[in-house]
Amino acid sequence: MTSSPKDFRKLRIVFMGTPEFAVASLSKLVDAGCNIVAVITAPDKPAGRGMELQQSNVKKYALEKGLPLLQPEKLKDPAFIESLKLLNADLQVVVAFRMLPEMVWNMPPMGTINLHGSLLPQYRGAAPINWAIINGEPFTGVTTFLLQHDIDTGNILLAEKMLIGSDENAGELHDRMKETGATVLLRSIEELAAGKIFSKPQEIPSNGISLNHAPKIFAKDCEIDWNKTVDEVYNLVRGLSPYPTAFTYLDGKKCKLFAVEKIHTNPSVTPGTYDTDVKTFLRFACSDGYLDIKVLQIEGKKKMPVIDFLRGYRFPEQKR
Repeated sequence: MTSSPKDFRKLRIVFMGTPEFAVASLSKLVDAGCNIVAVITAPDKPAGRGMELQQSNVKKYALEKGLPLLQPEKLKDPAFIESLKLLNADLQVVVAFRMLPEMVWNMPPMGTINLHGSLLPQYRGAAPINWAIINGEPFTGVTTFLLQHDIDTGNILLAEKMLIGSDENAGELHDRMKETGATVLLRSIEELAAGKIFSKPQEIPSNGISLNHAPKIFAKDCEIDWNKTVDEVYNLVRGLSPYPTAFTYLDGKKCKLFAVEKIHTNPSVTPGTYDTDVKTFLRFACSDGYLDIKVLQIEGKKKMPVIDFLRGYRFPEQKR
């Protein structure tokens, strides 16, 4: 915390981030006139069929704006730590980056602010946007807080609630949240510099409300269990769309589902069985209804609307 009020534009700020989500925040700070003395992002990584080195979204933006850039392989590397010290930052800002060692997050006098995609302490972890939708939450939010030892547990600066649309998917919420988060982050820096806000400990629910977590999503989390309710499977699909994507198997082939609709009617077949007229619809039975497939991708093919898929797919003889 600063000892006296300051103009936020005079603060020496180091920004740390990697994906597109972080670019919105960095752009917001740059447009507001913040003094970004360095941007720290992930090293270039090989990707694609040619395994060519790919720059992070944050790096691309930093280069476009002519911002000083650091890409350490290891955050405890003595050379990187020395470079960080020489920047003499007042404040560090972290958005969608790696876990920082204490020697890094505790370096600047004003500390290190992190932007998180949930209303902390709910949905601490790597995938808060996905898990909030998967669990059928009606709302979520963004939180700015000061980093400390345990992940996503630091004292809160500001938070803003966001409603989740009943048919909104993770990609759509991500795009709304990155903009809302950028605005809340800038306000946090402004008010922290001006001495208008003070961090406060996270309040753990004590009235019977459970604390939900948001761990990293693995392949096993993406496979659909058709024995669940249609609402549960629907939420899984939209919570994983467009990435990493929920999947099932169609005639033994892996099939990713990107967009679906619910049909609330008692199924006449066992859960996991699909029904189709081979021309206009494809639907799978859940425990209490059907999931009508709208956009899918079967292994070896491109993502496409179900009508286009049905036009070219050869079903087993008994389905024709």
